[in-house]
Amino acid sequence: MSDAYTISSDPDRLDREWIHKVISTDTYWAMGRTRERSDFAIDHSLPYGLYDGDGRQLAFARLVTDQAYFAWLSDVYVDREARGKGLSKRLVAHIVAEAQRMGLKRVLLATADAQGLYRQFGFEEIDDDYSWMYLVRPAQP
Repeated sequence: MSDAYTISSDPDRLDREWIHKVISTDTYWAMGRTRERSDFAIDHSLPYGLYDGDGRQLAFARLVTDQAYFAWLSDVYVDREARGKGLSKRLVAHIVAEAQRMGLKRVLLATADAQGLYRQFGFEEIDDDYSWMYLVRPAQP
């Protein structure tokens, strides 16, 4: 595997089979997600893939956004075999830079275990003048 990595938001370059497999079986937030729902989510988001020098996809994330004011960063995943090489940092840095270029005012995310990663890029726990609310419905696989 080469040390050269590229990040692309080209949806045609994504390895959707790999994305579905890892997101639906190796995450705490999307266990059992169907391939149909996975593809639907990708099609309605701005997806990012991180690829090695041979073109193999090693990481994925998607930004659900209006590309003007708001985004939700979701499904950030790095292949288990590629962890520990700073790939999540590369991917998040790229996405944060793109959000800044878009002029987005807010980028939200939810994580149970990666607060340290996201704090490096300016994310903070919500503690501001707004009263944030959410609606939770049973998950659809």
